[in-house]
Amino acid sequence: MGLSNATDTKSPAAKPQAGLRRFGRFVLIELLGRSDRTMAWRVEDPRARQELVLVAPRVQPAHVGEYQAWEQSVRRAARLQHPNLAVAIEIGHHDGWPFVIYEGAGLSTLSAQMGQKGLVARDAAAATLQLGEALAYAHEAGASHGDVQAFLVLQAESGAAQLLGLEVAFGAVAAHGSGGQDHAAAVQETVDRLRNQRDAAQRDVLALGLVLYRALSGQSALDENDTGRVIARMPPLGRDLVRLPWSTPRPIPDALRAIANRATDRQERQRYRSARTLVHALEGWLRADAQSEGGPMALLLDRLHAVGVLPASPGGAERAARVALMERERTLELAEIILQDIALSFELLRAVNTAQVRGAQVAGAGPILTVRRAIAMLGMDGVRRAALALRPWPGPLDERSAADMRELVHRTQRAARVAQSLRSAAFDPEVVALVTMLQNLGPLVIQYHYPDDAQQIRRLMQPAAAAEAGGQEEPGMSEQAASFAVLGIDVDTVGGAVARHWGLDESVAHMIRRLPTGTGVHMPETDDDMLRTIASCANEAVEATMQPAARVQPAMQKVVARYGRALEISLADLQDALLAARTVAPPDDEHRPGGPAGRAATASAASPAP
Repeated sequence: MGLSNATDTKSPAAKPQAGLRRFGRFVLIELLGRSDRTMAWRVEDPRARQELVLVAPRVQPAHVGEYQAWEQSVRRAARLQHPNLAVAIEIGHHDGWPFVIYEGAGLSTLSAQMGQKGLVARDAAAATLQLGEALAYAHEAGASHGDVQAFLVLQAESGAAQLLGLEVAFGAVAAHGSGGQDHAAAVQETVDRLRNQRDAAQRDVLALGLVLYRALSGQSALDENDTGRVIARMPPLGRDLVRLPWSTPRPIPDALRAIANRATDRQERQRYRSARTLVHALEGWLRADAQSEGGPMALLLDRLHAVGVLPASPGGAERAARVALMERERTLELAEIILQDIALSFELLRAVNTAQVRGAQVAGAGPILTVRRAIAMLGMDGVRRAALALRPWPGPLDERSAADMRELVHRTQRAARVAQSLRSAAFDPEVVALVTMLQNLGPLVIQYHYPDDAQQIRRLMQPAAAAEAGGQEEPGMSEQAASFAVLGIDVDTVGGAVARHWGLDESVAHMIRRLPTGTGVHMPETDDDMLRTIASCANEAVEATMQPAARVQPAMQKVVARYGRALEISLADLQDALLAARTVAPPDDEHRPGGPAGRAATASAASPAP
């Protein structure tokens, strides 16, 4: 009996009895699922008395040559060995229908395990990670799946997942050409085959994102069980959008939600380009989730020991030599030199805030957030050790990544100077500068240790040109969403984890987390809140100036609208602070830029900025 006549039976698995449907020697027990491209049955081989899974394409080969091409592709894929790829134990055909047999005793499909409520977030991520690793391995070997579906995933009670049906679907990979072609035709065929493989791999990743959607939400995207049909309705083929609903049977953490939504993003450029990038994001989230606050540090600890937190800033070698030769330099002048190097400034804060050093302080004293105090406590020998311990610029970074790092360092330093201009006389300018720089600790660490991920985050944040003339451009992701989608954690969490690793307390972790851009800015109630607000405003203002010229002024007005009341500043004040940060030092304590005297002081100051 051909499988084309099989019905959509939902009866539970049972021992085969007389009168049950057969396919060759196999008894059909239960239809596990079907799509437009493939179907899967739970079957029994009466000879071996063994429960198996049969996977077959929905389209019958048109001729012998087509079957031979299918068999060649499937057998080539079956030679791939990966713990998350099911092993094909038989490849054959019956009545013109090709099929592949897999072991299935004691295993259930992922679609059956999902039920109506989906899976717990961690289980959904773990299963998707395993499938992503299998697809990444297959794609790198030149194979593709062609029809990633939840019913083609078998799971054991341990949670181990295996993907069935590699290349079983017709059209999963372009057939190899025959000989007798001229060189130009052969080259073009190779180019076409590579393009088809790339497109098939990206379709696999998109389909896996739809499986993750169903596992998290408990429902199929667009009410379609077939991922292929959903893909046909999504851009660029259709106009339907797929994003996780806010109301789901089980809670979905924000970071995992961002990963799932990126996998099915309406913009093709925002989606995961390979299974490996999706795996990387899921690994980061799973590790962070397993170890709570220690998760980000678990990702970084080995690298911190190998290459340090940050490299010495450009020109750091000269500054380190100058510091090493100093004997009786005044602390204030030495602090000004050190503040020019972000890495050295941070290293002194780390050294002075460790448990051993802080144990010498008066009980109940807060964290040390000035370089001057750090110098006084560590002494010149401690400062020399810190300076000489830094990796020379640019550490292990290549030329492109070093250029990105240099730009980020300069932007961070400029934001620190803007914050000093915006502060009131009540706040130490050095504390303001260091808090503002520490708000960039996460991006700096990611740029240094994961430059490719940092570049990917920036790409996701960029808006896209309008699809049609006169239309609105497509917005990019927020930095938090982009970081979630790439790393599985957000940049602020990375910065906070490093700060805690250094020994800085919760009050500092609070100050160095930027105010969220999606909410309003309230009047600061404490000095810590005011420092956080000043630093956030300065960082947002500098980032506003990095946009294309036509968008700078609206972005600046948005910053003033957010912070104007809380900091008592106007657009003119913010523009003056940015100008001063580019050319001169911030105003003296008694001249705040909120009024004419402050602005005059800013314009006339001539001493170099720290």
